[in-house]
Amino acid sequence: MNALHKPALFFFLTATLLLTWTLLPFSQALAVEPLALNEVKYWAYQIQKLDEPGAIEALAASRYDMLVVDPTVTSDWNFNAKQMVQTLKVSKAYDGVHRKLVIAYIDIGEAEEWRWYWYGRDTYEQNGLCKQSYVTAIQSWAPWVVACDPDGWGGNYPVAYWDSAWQDVVLGGTTLGSSLNLYFDSIMDEVVQDGFDGVYLDWVEAWEMDAVQQRAENEGKDAGQEMLNLIQAIKDYGQQSNPSFIVIQQNSSELLNEVGAASLRGAVDAIAQEGVWWDGDAIDDDWNNPAGYDQANGPELINYYLPRLRNYRNNGFPVFVCEYAVVHAAEAYSKAAAEGFIGYATRRPLSHLTTTPPFPATVPPPSPVGDSDLVIAPIMLLLDEQP
Repeated sequence: MNALHKPALFFFLTATLLLTWTLLPFSQALAVEPLALNEVKYWAYQIQKLDEPGAIEALAASRYDMLVVDPTVTSDWNFNAKQMVQTLKVSKAYDGVHRKLVIAYIDIGEAEEWRWYWYGRDTYEQNGLCKQSYVTAIQSWAPWVVACDPDGWGGNYPVAYWDSAWQDVVLGGTTLGSSLNLYFDSIMDEVVQDGFDGVYLDWVEAWEMDAVQQRAENEGKDAGQEMLNLIQAIKDYGQQSNPSFIVIQQNSSELLNEVGAASLRGAVDAIAQEGVWWDGDAIDDDWNNPAGYDQANGPELINYYLPRLRNYRNNGFPVFVCEYAVVHAAEAYSKAAAEGFIGYATRRPLSHLTTTPPFPATVPPPSPVGDSDLVIAPIMLLLDEQP
């Protein structure tokens, strides 16, 4: 190209790209890839008080590679989960180059009274500890409910997760969503429409509960296989819109032994285990309650978890651990790192970012490519390629 023509071409390309930059939505203009799941070094987990002023901004400003947050509409019908996801997906990960992975917390093995699918029904959480009479009353309209939560979480009920009516809530869709003027009709429909990168599945361990296993046996089902089937269906649903859709199972480290690594690998991308070394009581409303953290597990429980989690690790699954530790946070991070696990130390309510983050003292290096370079670099490349 004649050297005299280069300034004119430079001006034309600059104007074109800047106009495109202006017209594109911010999230599209700054379309940056997240880290691969197996490259995540730092993660965080918050599923309460996301609607409080500044909560989403704090998550966006944090330096984690992956965030697990609760998307589901509860009693606050005005919470904008889509906007939350958009905000978090344009915030940077620890390295300052990639964006964060944004993962939706969903409960697939228990029903919860405060979710949209419970709308218009009696609730019992306010009465304190669950009673069988509550379960019997609920079963009159939700026969897929099996029992009270065994850990003392009020308003939570293990379910027959293979039941078609429950699977409609999770996957297939119900008419309740449209009747409430929601933009989705199932849990996974909301996850996909909100734009999450994947899901974090709570209560996978439902298949191990005696009452659930008895219900499955009575109905001619294999509880472990039915859980795998549901997880696989969730994975397939997510991949219809995002081929890279991520599925992380929480707890139930025995599942790999039950169904085999080959079968699990197609459905699950990673495991997260709560409370390997430190745990806390079932507290969801008091961040500062000391009963919600720093309760040391005994050797029997630790020695149950570790071989099973190592089995996941050795079969190529990333292993995340959520330790409920404050005073012992540094020790929790050290123990997790020694096992090749990715640790996060926090408090049982999961209503704020941890006060004991895992980051090293050094500040991460600045991004090698600034935002302005995203516009200028393609122009220079085009100019250099001209004859």
